Amino acid sequence: MKILLTGSTGYIGRRLLPVLVEAGHHVVCLVRDQRRFDWEDFSEEFLKQVSVIEIDLSDPTTFASVPTNIDAAYYLVHSMSSSNPNFTDMEAISAQNFVTLINQSNAKQVIYLSGIVNDADLSAHLLSRKNVEDILKQALAPLTVLRAAIIIGSGSASFEIIRDLVEKLPVMVAPKWLKTRCQPIGIRNVIEYLNGILLKPESYHQTFDIGGTEILTYRQMLYGFAKMRGLKRLIITIPVLTPKLSSLWLVFVTSTTYSLARSLVNSMRNEVICSNTKIQQIVPTKILTYEESLQLAFDKISQKSVISSWKDSISLATMDKDFLNNVQVPEHGVYTDKRQIEFERNKKEVIDNIWSIGGNRGWYFGDWMWRIRGAMDTMIGGVGLRRGRRSDTDLKAGDALDFWRVLVADKTNGRLLLYAEMKLPGEAWLEFKVKESEGRKVLFQTATYRPLGLWGRLYWYSVLPFHGLIFPLMAKNIIAKENL
Repeated sequence: MKILLTGSTGYIGRRLLPVLVEAGHHVVCLVRDQRRFDWEDFSEEFLKQVSVIEIDLSDPTTFASVPTNIDAAYYLVHSMSSSNPNFTDMEAISAQNFVTLINQSNAKQVIYLSGIVNDADLSAHLLSRKNVEDILKQALAPLTVLRAAIIIGSGSASFEIIRDLVEKLPVMVAPKWLKTRCQPIGIRNVIEYLNGILLKPESYHQTFDIGGTEILTYRQMLYGFAKMRGLKRLIITIPVLTPKLSSLWLVFVTSTTYSLARSLVNSMRNEVICSNTKIQQIVPTKILTYEESLQLAFDKISQKSVISSWKDSISLATMDKDFLNNVQVPEHGVYTDKRQIEFERNKKEVIDNIWSIGGNRGWYFGDWMWRIRGAMDTMIGGVGLRRGRRSDTDLKAGDALDFWRVLVADKTNGRLLLYAEMKLPGEAWLEFKVKESEGRKVLFQTATYRPLGLWGRLYWYSVLPFHGLIFPLMAKNIIAKENL
């Protein structure tokens, strides 16, 4: 069968795609930028079962190349981390255009992953999810909606935030929303349900809640995580933290961004508990407990096989930046800091160190200075350093890396190019290249900055002393440091 898949480069889509291909389907992936598709992760045989088409859901004029002979379609487009105040309108427009696209096809089913919306007073993001459901129901093809609670899996926003809170804070002074109840579900079960309802007539025109085996408060989830990790933690709940203060608290303690933290805090006042669980009659499966979901997540982390992470998603708001267009580093009107070091060490080991930069490994010199810069960025609404990275050793184009975004990750040729997503009066790139010629091995490290106006120039000169201290030693330590 031919399946249309939106969001194939997102957290859920990246995990669903291999499952659909393994089931024998041909999958048509609709992406905003083909360069973000994980070409290198898949074999040539796998890619024979995949078509990648570049479209913009906000622009129907890009739909011409989408095939009409499809059997079913998945709509996995969300903007939970969007900082755009008009995200509800953006989601509605994308959904309406998707309906127009589907109505021109032979699709027999549309499948949408939403959030549990059983409360009367919903947050803005849950209301938007519900609105998208209503729009998708206008499609000629029958709609099946899966409403998920908190999703627990390696790389999921919920898992990473819980992990940050528990592993970093022996004592937590937490907001009152920790008393809210939810029904967390493992990512494995989510994928099983998404795959299991495909073209099942009994699921047409139906809405199902999907959750795990337990109803827990967020406090119980934190304590459950601590118990599993063998950590003793104390949580003190106070009622005085406003949603804004709660969001800032999450930003400074965890790897989340302010826009995502704000969305999560606003949504956490709503209980997300399953009421319609009839999906188990259509897709019988072993439902994981909260502890089992956590264990599977850590298994993936320990095996260094985290497929996708919320940190790598590009929201509808930031998509407009088309960040991959910055692959060509400018040469004119820029300031640069260039380091060139010849080395004797095995070339592969040096490249491995480059590929481990940031996140838990740090930046090879002056980590305290990088942390201060990250904290400053967070305070003015930037992404900060806490975003970390999807994997400690693997990088691909599109990955988030602390307050950078990976533009090029060509490990074969030893080239890594990063683009700054921190708040700057200009644009910045950081590039590493390892070259070998006639037995001579050299590491090239180049920081490039294109200033915006007078403030941009003043910024460069203000940080120049720190660059002079950090960059030389960073390059030397990349060569000298032991591999992970």
